[in-house]
Amino acid sequence: MSTPPAPTVQETAALTRRITLLSVATAAVLVTLKAVVWTMSGSVALLASAADSALDLVASLATFFAVRYAVVPPDAEHRFGHGKAEAFASLLQAGLVFASAALIGREAVANLIDPRPLQQGGWAIAVMLASTVLTLGLVAAQTRVLRRTGSVAVSGDRAHYLSDLGSNLVALIGIAASAWLGASGFDAAAALIVAALLLWGAIGIFREASGQLLDRELSPEARRQIIELITRDPLVIGVHQLRTRASGPYVHMQMHVDLDPQLSLEAAHEVLVAAEKRVLEAFPSADIIMHADPRGKAEPHGGAFAETARTNA
Repeated sequence: MSTPPAPTVQETAALTRRITLLSVATAAVLVTLKAVVWTMSGSVALLASAADSALDLVASLATFFAVRYAVVPPDAEHRFGHGKAEAFASLLQAGLVFASAALIGREAVANLIDPRPLQQGGWAIAVMLASTVLTLGLVAAQTRVLRRTGSVAVSGDRAHYLSDLGSNLVALIGIAASAWLGASGFDAAAALIVAALLLWGAIGIFREASGQLLDRELSPEARRQIIELITRDPLVIGVHQLRTRASGPYVHMQMHVDLDPQLSLEAAHEVLVAAEKRVLEAFPSADIIMHADPRGKAEPHGGAFAETARTNA
C-alpha cells in the first residue's frame, strides 16, 4: 500500500481548525457536566476531574487560536512564517497541566486527612462515564488528524486528553468504590493517581514542544527520504550539510548539492528545480533552500556553522 501524500498547508489548516473546534466544544461540555454534578456529590475525584477539564478548556482555546495564527503567511517581520505558535501553545498546555496536577494533589491530600462523605454517587458515576466516552471520541478524531498533519499543537492537545482519558477511568473507579463501599479514601486515592498521570502527560507535552522550539531535526527516516529524492537524478552526485526543522505546519530544509563542475549555471539551476519539485511532492509544506557546489572544486564554506566534513548526513 503506497503512503498517501502529505497534506498541503491549506489542507492542514482546515483539518487543525476543525479538530481544535471540536476540542473546545468537548471541553466546554465536560466542564459544565462535572461542575454541576460535583456540587451535588462533593466528590474530590470529580472535583479534580472538573478542574482538569476547566484547564483543558483554556488549553484548547489557546490551541484553537494558535493553529490559526501558525498558518498566517510569512510577513516582513517573520520571514519563516508563524508556525512556532503551535509549539508555544503546547508549552502553555504543559504549564496548565502542571497547575492542574498541583491543585488536584492538594485537594486529594486534604480529603485523605479530613474525609468527606460522597453524595449522589450515581450521578457522579454517570457523568464520569459520559466524560470517558466523549474524551475517547475526541482522542480518536485527534489521532486521525495527527496522522495526516503531524501538528505539534494537536499532538499536545491529544496528549492532554489521553491523560484525561486515563484519569477519567481512575476517577470513575475511585468514585464507584467510594459510593458502593462507603469509603471516601478510594475517592481521594483516585485523585492522587489522576495528579500523577497529569504530571507524566505534562512532561511529554513539554518535551515535544521544546524540541520544535529548539529546531530539532526531522526524523532519520524523513532525512533519508529527502536525500533519496534529491539524489534520484544521476546528475546529482551527493548531498551534504542537510539541515531540517519543523515549524508548526511548515518544514524548513537547506542543503548543499554536489554537481558536475562542467555544468552551466542554467543547467545546474534546472537540476535543482527538478529536485525541489520531487521533494515538494512528498513534503508539500516545505521551504527548501539548495546551494549548488561544483564537486571537487568548491571551497569549504565558513560562517557560524562551517563545514567540518563532506558527508551525506
